[in-house]
Amino acid sequence: MTPDYLFAMKRAGVVLAGLLAAAAVASAALPQPARSRIQDDGFHSAGISETLHYEVYLPADYWTSTRRYPVVYFLHGLPSGAKAYESLGFVERALDGTGRAAILVVPQGARYDESDPEYVDHAPGDRWETAIGTELPAVVDERYRTIGTRTGRAIVGLSAGGFGAMHIGIDHLDRFAAIESWSGYFHPTDPTGTKPLALGPADDVHDQIRATRRTIKRLHTMLAFYVGDGDARFLAENRQVNAELVSDGIPHTFRVYAGGHAQSLWSAHAVAWLSLALDHLDAAR
Repeated sequence: MTPDYLFAMKRAGVVLAGLLAAAAVASAALPQPARSRIQDDGFHSAGISETLHYEVYLPADYWTSTRRYPVVYFLHGLPSGAKAYESLGFVERALDGTGRAAILVVPQGARYDESDPEYVDHAPGDRWETAIGTELPAVVDERYRTIGTRTGRAIVGLSAGGFGAMHIGIDHLDRFAAIESWSGYFHPTDPTGTKPLALGPADDVHDQIRATRRTIKRLHTMLAFYVGDGDARFLAENRQVNAELVSDGIPHTFRVYAGGHAQSLWSAHAVAWLSLALDHLDAAR
């Protein structure tokens, strides 16, 4: 190999390195795409023996800070399709409306061949309470910058999700400091919401409250629920649970608003009730 050939090769290498360096500088100078606040995620759940999907809505400063955030777990209504968890944009907007920095997690609550599992544990491979109440918070704490303690978590739901939030939250008082139901009920029902399902006292919120009232008080758990005055299916039971809590001396918040079992009611009060839940959690830090 001649000296002239070696010199030419070395010079070509220097030129190429210069071009690559210039390209890297130019690329760094270009605006970088913003990382999305909405994350579609999932994990293999032993509880339901398949992937449990969930959507995460991150605070506006999540990708530019090192802070840890409280988490609101929000359960959608049933019966539903397997992708109903993707349809709660009004809750995301309401969370922004609170002015608080928090992570919102909306898990899948049904699947294609099971539209109304009621957020309870059935047989092996069909344990929704386990998947959402135990497995999901552990995965979210591992993957995201959360405040991974009881005082960093709330569980909230609407309609059947309100039952799910009350049922799961009371069954896991060591994991959730704030529990809310929006137009929910307090025992499992059929898909119409009119026929009770006799699944046992472990899945009946009335019985759960009686069995855990001392723990609810000792841990200063925030219980809150509301219903519309035109909600023919669930108004009476909400009033009944309010009376039971008053009788047991359990602090709680209960409201009856003008309206029915409708999106308009939930949207109207979403900011206030998410703020109420976050008032009882640790702030982002």
